[in-house]
Amino acid sequence: MIDFKAKPFFLNDGQIEWVKETAGKMTVEEKLQQLVIEMPKSNDETELKNFVKEQKFGGVRYNNAPAPAVREQIRILQENSEIPLLVASNTEAGGNGACFGGTEVGQPVKIAAAGDKKYAYELGRISGIESRAVGCNCCFAPIADINMNWRNPIISVRSFGTDPELVLNYCKEYMRGYGESGGVCIMKHFPGDGVDERDQHFSSSINSLSVEEWNNSFGKVYGGMIEAGVHGIMVGHIMLPEYQKAHNAPLLPATLSECILKNLLRKELNFNGLIITDATHMVGLTGAMKRSELIPEIIASGCDMFLYTNDYEEDMQYLRDGYGRGIITPERLDEAVYRILATKACMNLHKKKKSERVAPATELEKIGCAEFRAVADEVSDKAITLVKNLDNVLPLDTKKHKRILLVPQASENPFAMFMPKRKTHFDTFKELLEKEGFEVTVYQSLMERAKTLPPAEAMKSVFNVYTNKTPITHITDNYDAVIQVAYVIDHGTVQRINWSLSKGTPDIPWYVHELPTIFVSLFCPFHLADVPQSRTYINCYDKNDGTLSALVDKLVGRSQFKGRSSVDAFCGMIDTRL
Repeated sequence: MIDFKAKPFFLNDGQIEWVKETAGKMTVEEKLQQLVIEMPKSNDETELKNFVKEQKFGGVRYNNAPAPAVREQIRILQENSEIPLLVASNTEAGGNGACFGGTEVGQPVKIAAAGDKKYAYELGRISGIESRAVGCNCCFAPIADINMNWRNPIISVRSFGTDPELVLNYCKEYMRGYGESGGVCIMKHFPGDGVDERDQHFSSSINSLSVEEWNNSFGKVYGGMIEAGVHGIMVGHIMLPEYQKAHNAPLLPATLSECILKNLLRKELNFNGLIITDATHMVGLTGAMKRSELIPEIIASGCDMFLYTNDYEEDMQYLRDGYGRGIITPERLDEAVYRILATKACMNLHKKKKSERVAPATELEKIGCAEFRAVADEVSDKAITLVKNLDNVLPLDTKKHKRILLVPQASENPFAMFMPKRKTHFDTFKELLEKEGFEVTVYQSLMERAKTLPPAEAMKSVFNVYTNKTPITHITDNYDAVIQVAYVIDHGTVQRINWSLSKGTPDIPWYVHELPTIFVSLFCPFHLADVPQSRTYINCYDKNDGTLSALVDKLVGRSQFKGRSSVDAFCGMIDTRL
């Protein structure tokens, strides 16, 4: 069932011999272990050595850390593994997905907004160089999802756009750039996220397109990438009901669907490479059946590897039991192991000495280098998008807009209590505006102020606002312009703005007709759905220092807005355009 000499492996006789000889020497237990991509829970050398020698997993996704620590962890793992490991990074937006300090070139939607697929190539190239420097040899990217529903919380900035042709072309360029460093791409999330409005981390997820619609969209992207030679595909816990109904197959997430994996992906799309699941703790998978059933069923249905065990010993026993009961046949197990080894062989990992499986430490110098930061800054300059500009209030001028009220909107980070206090992106933005000569006041919401007061005083403060009206002149007499800045990311199931308790306070931009008001999103490109009254709206796609600097240049007129949105920033609504 595997053509070792065909796309994407193109193995020679020597590589094929290594695959078969290695598989032939493995026990059933070792073959089952090879199916696992694990995450180490320690950086201690002794623990890491024991970890890899006892579990003998086929791949690893490390814990993010500063580059030297990541490299050292991977070095220990590779030097103590008899069979070379697949080591994955999550470089969706750049080398920051490989280690702390890596270059964030830009989320896919930002790359597309820059208007040139060369930036997708640069994204892949920089990701490849920086992830290779710490020891990674594959990446869970590019993202081949299509943004068909602005309410989808998991795709948002992670898709190149709404046009399948654009997504395909940008994915190809990412893969071309990444491949120059010798690693392989594992694209995601088959059969395609971005259609419904749920997050497979927390619930079931469905791609509801008809068979014809799917073929003309996601099918075009995946088929094109398979033709271009992508080595691996990560399968999402996403159902494809219209296709499954057409084949009288059970309605299951793709990771458990033989119909989707063996029929659609292997036969119809002719994919010969490696299939990996998305993380197995996601509710989109665990909600389908008992874990004791789903773990062996993942492999039996057609996945070659699964991402993360819940509990290693427990999940391995489920694999053993599944093999013993014939759910995983010897033939299916060998097929999966062959593909895993073939992926390693096509990168010639088997020819490298254990000490050579990780690049020399001198490669770390390339991480976050000036060249890569310059590319990221160029992307920011080209990508920042002036979506809406009805009142032509720009550029801002210290003569007309001297006094600025800065109103932050942010989602609450559940990990904030564990993190040291540091300067925020709102602080940086304020400082940049002040350097231009503006007087900037940062608004503190009623609820934020209430948190600092004793309960009785807090209640009185809230009551006073809700029993008194705020005159318009409270804002217009004190400020010349308002800039609303939103950084709302997904810590749950939505990326919508969660307004603070407000009654005429500046939290909500109700005053857009009273004085110049600019709304800026530093992440989600779809906030116009919640502020349709905004007359001037800007999408920046991230909060990096280079992005904020480029934003200020554009706000004061030193630089033109050049970005063109690859998604519908108006969210398909009429009033967002008015």
